[in-house]
Amino acid sequence: MIITTTPSVEGRAIAEYRGIVFGEVISGINFLKDIAAGLRNIFGGRSQGYEEELLAARDQALREMEQRARDLGCDAVVGVKMDYEVLGADNGMLMVTCSGTAVRLRA
Repeated sequence: MIITTTPSVEGRAIAEYRGIVFGEVISGINFLKDIAAGLRNIFGGRSQGYEEELLAARDQALREMEQRARDLGCDAVVGVKMDYEVLGADNGMLMVTCSGTAVRLRA
C-alpha cells in the first residue's frame, strides 16, 4: 500500500478514485506520563513518554486508514493529512486523525 501526502504517485497513473478514508485514534495519557511530563515542563527537556504515545497513536491511525483503503480494493492513499488534538476535561486524551483519498493505480 502506497500512502503519500502528494496528490498523485510519481510514475503511476490513477485508474479510479474510490473515496475518502479515515483513521482515528483516541488515546488516554496515563497518570505516570503526566507526572514525568510535568517535571520535564519545569526542568526542560523532551517528554519521552508523550513522544512514544504520539508515535504509537499516529501509527495506529495510519494502519486503520490503510485497512479501510484495502477494504475498498485500493492500492494507494493520496493526499493524506494528519491532525492532532487533545480532548477531555483535563486534556488527558490525545486524538490523532488522518484522512486521504483511496485510489486504484493502473498496473
